[in-house]
Amino acid sequence: MRSQLYLSGAVMLKVVIGTCWNCGRELESHDFGRETCCLGCGKPTRVCRNCRWYAPACSNQCKEPVAERVVEKERANFCSFFETTVEGVVTETTATDDLLAAAEDLFSKG
Repeated sequence: MRSQLYLSGAVMLKVVIGTCWNCGRELESHDFGRETCCLGCGKPTRVCRNCRWYAPACSNQCKEPVAERVVEKERANFCSFFETTVEGVVTETTATDDLLAAAEDLFSKG
């Protein structure tokens, strides 16, 4: 599902398609690039632990039987079966809240 922002007055809608495996922060489609890290904790986002097929109890810790084995489940990889964990939840935030959060993320990177 494609992430889209809609501006309706002062309210923005965003499509959340996953959460960070480490800190639980909501993630949109642009947050799942090969070298993209979570803005909340700095951990990679396109990893097995963020994939809907990840299953610690299964062989290879993956429900997809033909996927190549990935040893480090918390490192970015090129698995072609990667899918996000959420189907696309639309959330509403005010533009002010988003701008404030972005500024806090920018200046908290020390």
